[in-house]
Amino acid sequence: MTFAKSIAAERPDEIALRDENQAFTWAGVDEALNRVTNGLLGLDLGPDRRVAVFAENAAETAFANLGGLLAGASVVPVNFHLTAEEVAYILSDSDARVLFADAKTVERALAAAADSNVHTVVAWDCDQQEGLTLWAPWQAANSAEDPPDDMAPRPNLLYTSGTTGRPKGTPLPPTMFAGGDTVGEHLQNMAAGLKAGGDAGVHLVVGPMYHTGPLSGARGLAGGQCSVILARFDAEKTVKAIQDYKIGNSVMVPTHFVRMLALPDEVRNKYDLSSLVRIGHTGAKCPVDVKRAMIEWWGPVFFDAYGASEVGTTCMITSEEWLEHPGSVGKAVPPFEAMILDDEGNPLGPDQEGQLYFKDATGRGVVYHNAPEKAAAAHIAPGVFTLGEIAYMDADGYVYITDRFSDMVVSGGTNIYPAEAEHVLIEHPDVLDVACIGVPNSEMGEELKALVIPTDAAAAPDAQMLIDWCRDRLSHYKCPRTLEIVDDLGRTTMGKINKRKLRAPYWE
Repeated sequence: MTFAKSIAAERPDEIALRDENQAFTWAGVDEALNRVTNGLLGLDLGPDRRVAVFAENAAETAFANLGGLLAGASVVPVNFHLTAEEVAYILSDSDARVLFADAKTVERALAAAADSNVHTVVAWDCDQQEGLTLWAPWQAANSAEDPPDDMAPRPNLLYTSGTTGRPKGTPLPPTMFAGGDTVGEHLQNMAAGLKAGGDAGVHLVVGPMYHTGPLSGARGLAGGQCSVILARFDAEKTVKAIQDYKIGNSVMVPTHFVRMLALPDEVRNKYDLSSLVRIGHTGAKCPVDVKRAMIEWWGPVFFDAYGASEVGTTCMITSEEWLEHPGSVGKAVPPFEAMILDDEGNPLGPDQEGQLYFKDATGRGVVYHNAPEKAAAAHIAPGVFTLGEIAYMDADGYVYITDRFSDMVVSGGTNIYPAEAEHVLIEHPDVLDVACIGVPNSEMGEELKALVIPTDAAAAPDAQMLIDWCRDRLSHYKCPRTLEIVDDLGRTTMGKINKRKLRAPYWE
């Protein structure tokens, strides 16, 4: 029996889940999940019991993800921006046998399924065509009775962005998976975890559910947490939803903060956000001024969860701690211990910049599906791994990220870490966003170049003025030699930038 059924008995008219087009009571959620779960139990899910979801945010997307979990399947969330070829690679690598899609992804889904072991494609909000099973009649034909809950729960298989080649699959780590010997125990663990965290109210899903943060938020529905799902992020729609549905918690990224802060004062001030209890911040390091402005606006409701899909949260910091240690991503959390090492692997002292590693007390570390060599490359010892960051740690154990290994620029034999210039340039009022990259220089080998999105596209700032701004605040060798005004930096929905992709045109 799902938690939806027990809650429905107590609060039959309470809305448990809504998206921008529909709403479901707990009884409706219970029935929908039962039908999806029973439908999947009647299909061949393969030896690894894999089901993939390739759809934009909607209630059906949540039901497909949760129905897979309840059926003892390992669900593979697929980025809905991918091409059919890219999706086919993920389907084949994961050996998924069932694929869920929507009207915007169905054509790519069918093409990808044809090049994989997927035998059933189920899609909603689209017309019937050959090789497609429509969601509504498929769901209606499945039993609404309680499915068995004695099968073992299986973690998601998540695929990284693939900025260094083909995407890598990684199982949802134990730190983010409620465990349990059976699906029934798993649900009990989820509910207990939500209860232990205190009443954080209704959850708002604003990011795409192929990312771990939004997916985890939607998964909370199975543990009894009411949820509101936004299709795609819109700054005013988000603050309006917080007011209208008395949102208590969500998971957001710095890009969301920047866009909401850009709303006119009269728009920001007309919404009541007093229901907010806890906002998880993840995806990318947040500029200090942005984080401070959000705390001033929303209050000390933020906690920064730094980590990766491969391992979950490795460091965490509350708003109160952050105000005392601005710019930090927090202290390491169990089972992880943070370490700063030099290029030879020797430990560095407080406030010394080096490569950031984590020691996993469980010995697990980073795990990649079908790619043990890639997992091994992330480790320097069993359970001791890196996420590729340059950082320092203060005497109190707070970690400060300064850059990534792969972003380092070597100019005239000197190492330059672009994040330093980025942090200065983003403070300029005419700069909305910035990325610094290494580009060819005939004399120095490489030089630092800044790519800037202006705050006002109609009145772009002078390039030399911004370079001088940087030079007034940093050693000159750390500053960009050239600066280019651009329209887009290619940030992902989680706020990350593919520096390798930005550099490529200059090196071709």
